[in-house]
Amino acid sequence: MSVAESATNRVQDAARAAADWVVRLDRGTKVVGGLGTLFLVAFLAAFTLGNTLAWVPLVGFVAANAFGAFRYPGATARYLAFVATACTVLVLGLIMVYLFLRSREAFGLMSHHVSLFGVSFDVPGLRMFTDTSSPFWTPSQQLYALAPMLWGTFVTTLIATAVAGPLGVAGALFISEMAPGWAREILKPSVETLAGIPSIVYGFIGFIVLSGFMMDEFSLPTFGSLVVVGFVIGVMALPTVVSVAEDAIASVPGEMKDGSLALGATSWQTTTSVTLPASLSGVSAAILLGVGRAVGETMAATVILANLTELPDPLYDVFGSTITLTSLIASQYGIATGSQMSALFAAGVVLFVTVLALSIGSQYIEARMNRKLGGQE
Repeated sequence: MSVAESATNRVQDAARAAADWVVRLDRGTKVVGGLGTLFLVAFLAAFTLGNTLAWVPLVGFVAANAFGAFRYPGATARYLAFVATACTVLVLGLIMVYLFLRSREAFGLMSHHVSLFGVSFDVPGLRMFTDTSSPFWTPSQQLYALAPMLWGTFVTTLIATAVAGPLGVAGALFISEMAPGWAREILKPSVETLAGIPSIVYGFIGFIVLSGFMMDEFSLPTFGSLVVVGFVIGVMALPTVVSVAEDAIASVPGEMKDGSLALGATSWQTTTSVTLPASLSGVSAAILLGVGRAVGETMAATVILANLTELPDPLYDVFGSTITLTSLIASQYGIATGSQMSALFAAGVVLFVTVLALSIGSQYIEARMNRKLGGQE
């Protein structure tokens, strides 16, 4: 069987399964879903075309669901949950399409001609990531190399991970395994509350307190430095790491811990030899989520760094200042036009893809942990 025939058979099987699913739906779901979907599609079409009567199908959608909530409450709840999920996926897809469309000009400007196995072709945007000439970012000459931004993001993320990883896992272990009940009831909500503090507050404290301390004690030539940004972002990522890692550690079956204790192991030996290895996938997912927070942090980096579009000299100088992808966008979007705005969208594409990959990786690791603890591996 050819690849085309196999693909055709899979599509036909999926279509038959979808048709069977529709047939099995109850009458309420068909009525509410049919009317609601009809009005919703009409609203989206009218809104996209800029029709001033777009509110009419929206009112119809609300009325259809109000009728469904009165006549078929269960079917309406299922349908609205499905619509909410579909809208989430749709918004994510639209964001991806919009980012790539708006960054197309910059990728075209920074394309690079390469030859591979005797074949020559242009790779869009390649010079953005490989151009290490100076100046890197010169909008007047339409030069948009992201090397300083990528390096600044990498270094600050590395420092933040070194701060949030060990401290976050240690905090999660203490809350879940060592703290008495009354302390756990206080510490867990307190740590989660830290996530609600605005990032500009962290950035302001880092700029005034930490950067000032570094300038006074180390006589740095610039007020902002990568190490300060990394430390502040690491503290900001701590609540995420502690909360997710604590949930992973708490999900380890009690029978495993009891068995270890029954064999004569101490509480610390049980924690390090049983609990932590069993929850390693979830803990790793927590650290990845914290790294995602560090990569996407904007205000703290923008406030603290000097936002210099050049690499530190020497490159490993963490006490120097450069710029990150997020601070680049935040500091220049107000004055950007034309190709410069497109280049900022290209930086957004890099950020989006990076954070999306980290999120998918954390979800995969967490799913693997669930399968492992469930005895499916």
